[in-house]
Amino acid sequence: MKKLSILTSLFVFVFSNFGSAQTTAQFEQIGYLLEDALLYSKQYLIPATDAAVYQASSAWMNSAKKKENWEINVGIHGNMFFVPKSDRSFTISNSDFQFLQLEGTETTAVVPTAIGNDDTYYLVGDLDGQQVRLKTPKGVNQETINYPYLDVSLALPSGTELIGRFSTKTNLKRGYYQVYGVGLKHNISQYFPSLEPKKIHISAMSFYSNEDISFDFLDVNTSYGNLGINNLNGIVDTFHYQLAVSKEINKFEILGSFIVNSSMFNYVVSGEKGAIEDIIPAQQIINQLLDTIEKRKTNYIGEIAVNYSLNKFNFLSAFAFGKFFNYNLGVSYKIN
Repeated sequence: MKKLSILTSLFVFVFSNFGSAQTTAQFEQIGYLLEDALLYSKQYLIPATDAAVYQASSAWMNSAKKKENWEINVGIHGNMFFVPKSDRSFTISNSDFQFLQLEGTETTAVVPTAIGNDDTYYLVGDLDGQQVRLKTPKGVNQETINYPYLDVSLALPSGTELIGRFSTKTNLKRGYYQVYGVGLKHNISQYFPSLEPKKIHISAMSFYSNEDISFDFLDVNTSYGNLGINNLNGIVDTFHYQLAVSKEINKFEILGSFIVNSSMFNYVVSGEKGAIEDIIPAQQIINQLLDTIEKRKTNYIGEIAVNYSLNKFNFLSAFAFGKFFNYNLGVSYKIN
């Protein structure tokens, strides 16, 4: 909180030049309100962005085999993320906040994260004798989060394959989710001739994905106008590295993979600016505060997949596991 206090002090200093001591105190209270919103946003959105990384990691490799040069495959997938109970809620306490308090006599409450249920509570505060009352944001209230996406692959010479995926914005109950990415796969087993007769294949892959997840956030009205922090975005840039080993059994190919990814998280409030922007740049200030929680995370993920080939069609079922669980089902068609 030290860095936040410094920013609040700077915030108060700037606006102290434009009003009386009483006005300065009012701006100080708004600063505390923004810090409380930041504290809430961290615990509310981070489980959802962590989950988004898992959703973007699954089913990139539908086969570890070396494909024929210039072979093109186009596929459509359905992804299902299982929301864990441990990430659906967090506890808030009056002692956590500088401006806001729980309405009523309760001093603590268990509230939903962005991937939690739709329970709501009210938080209140006093700004220059006027009550500020806001409803805590709801979660998606789903045990699974599903989204479709397209992928396209092109087999290049020397056992290399270029793969891309894209999803349109998938509407969630309180926002949306979108992902796109590109990667390169290279067959390693081609360098070990003894593996081919045994129908054992080994491939390595590296890929990049961008995940954009958005949720409705805090609708805060004050006597100075709405704060304009109604929407909260998590934008995640992730680099993935995958090693897969597969075994062919008739028309089936069974794959086992180990995936390591490194993600950079960035959080921003977006959407229509509030009326308070006529007095203070509230969105800019809270986005500067959100920069203080931007950080990198590393995940280790296992994946088991089964691939079934039927003429020019390929059917894939993949299950990823680690901190979370994710299931993917897809079908692709070989164009040439």
